[in-house]
Amino acid sequence: MNTLALLAAVAVGHAIEPVVVSATRIETPVHDVLASVELIQGEDLLRQPASDLGDALRMIPGVEVVRLGGPGQQTSLFIRGTESNHVLVLMDGLRINPSIGNAAIQNIAPGLVERIEIVKGPRSTLYGSEAIGGVINVITRRGPEDGSSVQAGVGRYDTRSASFSTGIGGERGDASFGGSWLESDGFPAGSAETIDRGYDNLSFTAAGRAELSSVELGLRAWHAAGTTEYSQFGTPLDQDFENSALALTASLAPSESWDTRLMAGYALDEVDQNQLSDFDQNQMQDFAHTRRASLDWQNDLVLSESSTLTAGILWQDEDADAESFDLPYSADTTTSQIYVQDQARFGPHQLLMAAAYTNHEIFGGHATWNAEYGHAFGEALVTVSAGTAFRAPDATDLFGFGGNPDLKPEESLSYEIGYRQTIDDTQSISFTAFRNEIDELIDFVVLDFNTFEGENRNVERARIDGIEAAWNYDGETWAAHATATLQDPRDLTADQRLLRRAKENFTLGVLRRFGAHEVAIDLLYAGDRLDFGFPAPTRLPSYWLANLSAKVALGPRFTLLARMENLLDEDYELASGFNTMGRSMFAALRYDFR
Repeated sequence: MNTLALLAAVAVGHAIEPVVVSATRIETPVHDVLASVELIQGEDLLRQPASDLGDALRMIPGVEVVRLGGPGQQTSLFIRGTESNHVLVLMDGLRINPSIGNAAIQNIAPGLVERIEIVKGPRSTLYGSEAIGGVINVITRRGPEDGSSVQAGVGRYDTRSASFSTGIGGERGDASFGGSWLESDGFPAGSAETIDRGYDNLSFTAAGRAELSSVELGLRAWHAAGTTEYSQFGTPLDQDFENSALALTASLAPSESWDTRLMAGYALDEVDQNQLSDFDQNQMQDFAHTRRASLDWQNDLVLSESSTLTAGILWQDEDADAESFDLPYSADTTTSQIYVQDQARFGPHQLLMAAAYTNHEIFGGHATWNAEYGHAFGEALVTVSAGTAFRAPDATDLFGFGGNPDLKPEESLSYEIGYRQTIDDTQSISFTAFRNEIDELIDFVVLDFNTFEGENRNVERARIDGIEAAWNYDGETWAAHATATLQDPRDLTADQRLLRRAKENFTLGVLRRFGAHEVAIDLLYAGDRLDFGFPAPTRLPSYWLANLSAKVALGPRFTLLARMENLLDEDYELASGFNTMGRSMFAALRYDFR
């Protein structure tokens, strides 16, 4: 079953256990996936009004989040110590990483999200460039089974929010629509600043499915637009943003053993600065625009009861235009990829083999592969895997500040060994050890220390060694989890730790159910980190973070949702010179029409 078909099955209640599609491109129960995967369900997001996806992702082992200030500010994700541009972000299976900067994860409204799949480890074989550290697939809500609802909330920093969702449908088709609005006055982004930097975001999602004879047609759409206030060298500025993703699919099964799907996609990422900066009065208003059209033809063939083959073609045409610090540049780049994957099961043995060849208009051909093996011992599963990935330099690397058209792609080779065990119906444990070796890392090299003029070059090498451990419990009235990540993300060229990444991260979460009510507390500890500094990197202290959230049923239709961010009022930094949120209360009232 392909990705869109799976989402439809989940929406109408056909799935009876958690499944993921991002790890292998086909429906697979979580306990059968050989790669390291994590799931965040929409119910967990619902209990956290006025948050963003970064607040939920930072509690996932192996994922570190850096936000440059308050709501709506630039947010970066680091998976298993890799760079922030080594994380591929999908919206309903469609790539939304722009050619200039990172995916705008801060602009995705959590209330419109059904679930988030996090795949840790290389996945360039299935998705192409960027998937060195992993893949995050954000799946939006769809289908009428979620019912219709409206919600409104308020919170600190003059935060106001509202959302709605509705859907209709039957056996042969359905349609749904949702919207979310968030506005906040925010707080000063920089630690040396005194002016609040606000944010507003108006988002919509739409989904549709129709069965016409033997063909199933699907539509998924997401759009977000608003304004982010920020600072540049002490100057208060603001920029308008617009993010969109549209996917049209046609799926059919020519035979009992062959499913095929064609997806036509379009993604948009636009940022426009609204005024001149005091730093350079001759500078035009900066902007960064990325538009990407794509075609993805996927075929799933059941070769036997023990083997399934997935093969397809992925084509993308990306158009990028930008101007920053008086430097305009543009690039139109086409890539095409052929991929093939075989999954086999023989008794207690599981095997996955995958390979791909990507042809990049600028960098030529690039081959990648994945090999994964698992052996079941009763309720335990031991896994061993290896794989390669790459990241093609983006338009900024090639033509922006320090641009160098002679750059080569960054490449990685990863290894992983894991152990998972289901203790009983309520408990499970897992342990994972990993290594990721990355060559040809791109860095800005200063050529003149008087003017700080320089050039982007392939000069860095990195090696990331780490271990992850997790325990999960989900009972009738209690649920809990504890995770630990120990890693050494090392820049081998400079022989120092990679910036903005801690050597240790620990999380603990406890949830108590009181009938229809829920109360949860989440704790996070992050070790010290290095950050940008001159002439030497600066050190950011370790910190504790505690968040409290609750869902209180006020009758059959009304629900009160609340969260307390930074319960201990910890003063900490995620990035040097940027503020983080103090103790803050947010609450919302939800009404369900079902």
